[in-house]
Amino acid sequence: MKSFLNVQDLGNLHTALAEAQEIKQDRFKYVEMGKNKTALLVFFNNSLRTRLSTQKAALNLGMNVIVLDVNAGAWKLETERGVIMDGDRSEHLLEAIPVMASYCDVIGIRSFAGLADRNYDYSETIYNQFLKYSGKPVFAMETATVHPLQAFADLITIEEYKTSQRPKVVLTWAPHPKSLPQAVPDSFAEWMNAADVDFVITHPEGYELDQRFAGDARVEYNQLKAFEGADFIYAKNWSCPGVTNPDKYGQILDDYHKMMDWTVSARQMAVTNNAHFMHCLPVRRGMIVTDDVIESPNSLVIPEAANREISATVVLKRILENL
Repeated sequence: MKSFLNVQDLGNLHTALAEAQEIKQDRFKYVEMGKNKTALLVFFNNSLRTRLSTQKAALNLGMNVIVLDVNAGAWKLETERGVIMDGDRSEHLLEAIPVMASYCDVIGIRSFAGLADRNYDYSETIYNQFLKYSGKPVFAMETATVHPLQAFADLITIEEYKTSQRPKVVLTWAPHPKSLPQAVPDSFAEWMNAADVDFVITHPEGYELDQRFAGDARVEYNQLKAFEGADFIYAKNWSCPGVTNPDKYGQILDDYHKMMDWTVSARQMAVTNNAHFMHCLPVRRGMIVTDDVIESPNSLVIPEAANREISATVVLKRILENL
């Protein structure tokens, strides 16, 4: 595997899930594989689970790890070509990338969507610049449109807790006071469409995900109807993807105070098949989900977060195998 951005980069999902379970049984089985190899983890944005789990995964494989916080410990980077750099950005990404690459063997990138220019975000400009100019394998630790390490961990978790061969999985929009990217729901939808599950997406009108991620998933605008008989509920907010209304891209379409009936509570969970609750974290209680739901025995938010170490270990192992 030369790079990791989308589900197809991982190949056969059954094989990948089996490998995840193998690694979970012995996290250090392949500790010699990364000897004298260095992973550079570049963060343009804040992180807790991604930072810790990916560092741990690299250490599991015997790698050296360098972490770079672009906005805290480095020169401010310009990402656009053709600009006159007379502002506060002292270095261009196109010089910085090959310099970074000279110190490592693998590069992980975390860079959120700007939510101002849909074409720029959905072209994955920053990720593709690293891919083009580093000459090294690049993997996504969340980009403008996707968060594949999270989605892989989500799938591992569903596989571990499912009680039927083909469970019903529902991705539900929930209210939030700030505009958030579509990366987590995009990836979750993409990976669920590739998995053997009955997948439903529910959200208010205007929040339709891009077709390249939503695929042929059933979209249900009535949240309670979507929840009926569900085995897993995955809650996440996202701003307008701009599919049906491009001028609203990255915006909150309605006052979130008016959308609080979309908060996942006991009322919605009561119509499920005793469903497990999932969320990528961090989560705003009382907005995305009520206390009683996230604290219930059916909440998987902690096992799900723990599986981030496993998904990252599998991905890094696959990359090391091709160095």
